[in-house]
Amino acid sequence: MRKFPILETDRLQLRELTLVDADAMFRYFVKEPVIRYFGMDAFQNIEEVKNVIRNFRERYEEGSAFRWGIVLKGTDQLIGSCGFHLINHKHKRAEIGYELDETYWGKGYATEALQAILTYGFETLYFKRISAVVYPENESSRKLLQKAGFTEEGLLRKYMIQNDVAHDAIMYSLLQEEWATLLQKVR
Repeated sequence: MRKFPILETDRLQLRELTLVDADAMFRYFVKEPVIRYFGMDAFQNIEEVKNVIRNFRERYEEGSAFRWGIVLKGTDQLIGSCGFHLINHKHKRAEIGYELDETYWGKGYATEALQAILTYGFETLYFKRISAVVYPENESSRKLLQKAGFTEEGLLRKYMIQNDVAHDAIMYSLLQEEWATLLQKVR
């Protein structure tokens, strides 16, 4: 069993999701504002959440995904999750995903977690490209990606199905060389 990486920021710890997190994850994943733009239907019961957490671990072992639990430092209180999926090692790319309990929106936690996983993706996993797919109506997520330096690439028509309805999505990407340039400006 591979050891899962732990990432630290000023206020957060990003660590592996475990079955202990299922209750907290279920509580925020049934809230309409959280699930609205997630691209999947709301969980119906705690067992579905546990299956998703098990699947995250399996995909990590296969090398096809990472999913960190976002916890407040010093409390181990789960407030969301984030990570990479659709990892393609040959082409050195991945797609990111994230969600946060709405109680913690607007406090900079998503920005902090995103910066941590981007750093890990570019500097440890050596990705050349990290992308994100977002519903056009999800202004908060679009602003988060733009703030992080992502470029809008275009509209993917009827790209995701949620609640049996096809939705358009917008593709964003950030390249390794763009990340390096952004870091130079900050440092």
